[in-house]
Amino acid sequence: MTFELFIQNFFNALTVGSLYALIAIGYTMVYGILRFINFAHGDVFMVGAYFIFFGAATFALPWPLAAVAAIVGSAALGIIVDRIAYRPLREAPRISALISAIGVSFLLENLGLVIFTGLPRPAVQPEWMVNPIILGNIRILPISFIVPLVTAVLVMGLLWLVYRTRPGLAMRAISRDIETTRLMGVSIDRIIALTFGLGSALAAAAGIMWAMRYPQIHPFMGVMPGFKAFIAAVVGGIGSIQGAVLGGVLLGTVEIMAVAFYPELSGYRDAFAFVLLIVILLFRPTGLLGEKLDDKI
Repeated sequence: MTFELFIQNFFNALTVGSLYALIAIGYTMVYGILRFINFAHGDVFMVGAYFIFFGAATFALPWPLAAVAAIVGSAALGIIVDRIAYRPLREAPRISALISAIGVSFLLENLGLVIFTGLPRPAVQPEWMVNPIILGNIRILPISFIVPLVTAVLVMGLLWLVYRTRPGLAMRAISRDIETTRLMGVSIDRIIALTFGLGSALAAAAGIMWAMRYPQIHPFMGVMPGFKAFIAAVVGGIGSIQGAVLGGVLLGTVEIMAVAFYPELSGYRDAFAFVLLIVILLFRPTGLLGEKLDDKI
């Protein structure tokens, strides 16, 4: 592999890994508090991409304003899903919430199929994102620089919120002992709703940037990225925000570099994620940065 090709694939890996990281954070935040996997999370990623498509193409909003509207709308969707599908099951066995999450996932996918149709739509890309940056023999799209930068800013903002604010303190307290936290006067439902809203907003941001990187959207576009982001969360350590970021970047690097070094394996690209999951579960079940969590909440 030439140096130019390595640099090209390095930025591709960093871009894909950053997107996986943003989605994985939503999985890990919900699991850290409620100890269940929100399998509808990948479909919120899809909804975010559609929101910006209609905001920019149908309502002719400026692209930045359409992006903000898409993120806010997706955050609201996450809160609504929690209110309707998960909050009534707080005291039910955890498997009930898991089944509800799968049901919500199918609902969003098929609702998208009915409303948006199954016809793939081209994403609206700002002109400055389309013009490649040429460095010698290397051609890199601006999105390859924007995605890691935006991801870093969003993750730092989230870490500040979690470790430096009262809602963040409440989130960490709930993750350790939900009943004691409730007795201390914390509004559990509001904090959990905030968690769903934040996770959904990050998923929408990932969906928007994914549509800029792969400019085609359809109702099932969140299925495979959702699975891979879940794998990234497990690899990094489910329940750890830093672990989700590490897992996402690691997964993106393995996926892109394996195909770059061995092009004949490109048809098995999706399999690399599941192989990595199996290896991590065999040798470090808690993930790279994870810790053993008490299942009782």
